[in-house]
Amino acid sequence: MNTYSVYSIKKEFARRYYYRSDILYRFLKQYHKNDRNQIITNQFNDITHSFSANEFNTKIKSLYNHKAIVNYGNNSIEIVQGKHCISLHIAEKQIEFRCDMIHDAEVLLFPILKLFHSSLFVLDNNLNNYGWISPVTKVKDYLDEQVLYSTL
Repeated sequence: MNTYSVYSIKKEFARRYYYRSDILYRFLKQYHKNDRNQIITNQFNDITHSFSANEFNTKIKSLYNHKAIVNYGNNSIEIVQGKHCISLHIAEKQIEFRCDMIHDAEVLLFPILKLFHSSLFVLDNNLNNYGWISPVTKVKDYLDEQVLYSTL
């Protein structure tokens, strides 16, 4: 199974880094390697939204009421629908999920997340694969500004 992380990026930063997703990817990797660095931690907290586990659980119950098998654990959820299966671990600022193919997440997870968050960034924790789940509708003239710090 592949492991991925998804982040809800604030609109201002999503617009700024939509076409520079490599910078955002390197920043997120740097944050996870160096989460004790207060500057990087503050920047991470400034650019990301929090995930509400209660809202997420409520929405899953309403959407997958009798359509899927949903198992709840301590900050974790497993969803099985037909041949698609995904397991989630919900943290405050990210959702880490495991699935055989990213298509499973496209079917089971991403539609729910799009109900709450408009700018979602996903990265493969094992490979250098990353990208936006949701397109940014308006790109402003943020292309010359750089805010994120990364040493990678």
